[in-house]
Amino acid sequence: MPAVTADILVLPRIAQPPAESTHRPATRVTDSMHATEGAGFPVRRPFPVASMTQADPFLLLDHMLAVYEPHEAKGAPWHPHRGFETVTYLMDGTFVHHDSHGGGGVISDGDTQWMTAGSGILHDELPSEELVVKGGHFNGIQLWVNLPKAAKWAKPRYQDITGDRLKLLSSHDGGALVRLIAGDIAEHSGPGLTHTPITLAHASISPGARLTVPWSPDFTAMAFALGGNGTAGVENRPLGDSRLAVFGPGDSVTVTADERQDGRTGQFEVLLLGGLPLHEPVARYGPFVMNTREEIMQAVEDFQAGRMGTIPALHLDGTGETGSR
Repeated sequence: MPAVTADILVLPRIAQPPAESTHRPATRVTDSMHATEGAGFPVRRPFPVASMTQADPFLLLDHMLAVYEPHEAKGAPWHPHRGFETVTYLMDGTFVHHDSHGGGGVISDGDTQWMTAGSGILHDELPSEELVVKGGHFNGIQLWVNLPKAAKWAKPRYQDITGDRLKLLSSHDGGALVRLIAGDIAEHSGPGLTHTPITLAHASISPGARLTVPWSPDFTAMAFALGGNGTAGVENRPLGDSRLAVFGPGDSVTVTADERQDGRTGQFEVLLLGGLPLHEPVARYGPFVMNTREEIMQAVEDFQAGRMGTIPALHLDGTGETGSR
């Protein structure tokens, strides 16, 4: 997992929350289901599930984790989206993205692509030609962030957030490296621009170390185990192997690494995420997420009529640049 690293001794430190702060309890820990996406690549998906209602404003989280043999890697060919944002963060492997509004690029090793579908867009996400030919490790996440009703018709936007732009922080004792992708932690801000207020970070926690970060009491809060093993909350609820912890009310979040780590990096790799709930009705059908059934029907009609854009001619016959998810 060659995600962005740094000399932790020289990074800004996240101060311990004040003594009067309230630790958010880990109220639930769930396993991920196994699914396939796109042209058939495997994902581990902790939500959405029918019994989970605490993910708002998030719609979906996929953990893309595989070791590909040569010519085995797959992605997601051209498809539409409307009404939300897709956030893809990679730790291993390479993705190539194109979209019908001229956005796109190559991401790998700590990079993030942030696509606001808004009023509608077509895009593809494909593994690099080198990954397809040679095979190798692939590890990343895709997160769907819902847009509030007022922003569902926003103009599509693409953000290319390279790893060197992430805000790198240290835990108060130097036991954890935190890569802040979007939102705020302890008055530090990540580079991602969001319509919906959220916080998204990747933490690497050394064996036996504990990470406690302040968290907006108005936000939902979750921790997803990307690799290694540890616990969630001061209650030390076991967390590992693509499991998701959901936290209750409070203003700080705690995750702790076990003394022994068997993962690829030797650390407990955790995705911290949460946001301001929208509390709006959600109507969803495949790649469309709106507020009403009528808006979903309109999205389908608009896609079929070509009103969400067209595939660039370079990619129509398959001879264009190689890429995908």
